[in-house]
Amino acid sequence: MIKLITGKKGTGKTKILIDMINDAVSSTNGSLVCIEKGETLRRSISYKVRWCDAEQFGVEGFDAVYGFIAGMLAGNYDIKEIFVDGIFKIAGRDYEAFGAVLDKLTKLTGSDTDVVFTVSADVSELPESVTKYVK
Repeated sequence: MIKLITGKKGTGKTKILIDMINDAVSSTNGSLVCIEKGETLRRSISYKVRWCDAEQFGVEGFDAVYGFIAGMLAGNYDIKEIFVDGIFKIAGRDYEAFGAVLDKLTKLTGSDTDVVFTVSADVSELPESVTKYVK
């Protein structure tokens, strides 16, 4: 399942994500992954979460995000939740491309893995291809 945490800059999206990650450590029976650009979350989340800096792996653009996540899932069938902070910092602000990658990730992950993104945009700015994933 895909979940989006939306809002303008400074509305607390990352704090919500950190809380979700740390709560998942105690409630999820499987591996957890956190992807971000830089090292903002690294010290705020449990050491039990696999933390990845998208820059370190050269992840740029939505196709690269999809490939990165698909590669992780191919290498570890036990990943239950993936948390991505600042998707537009990682992949750019192409809303239609974001909607397309969300559809592809839905097919890839099915009901086995949840993927949560923080999205620095108001829901009113986003196309229907993206807003259908806002919970």
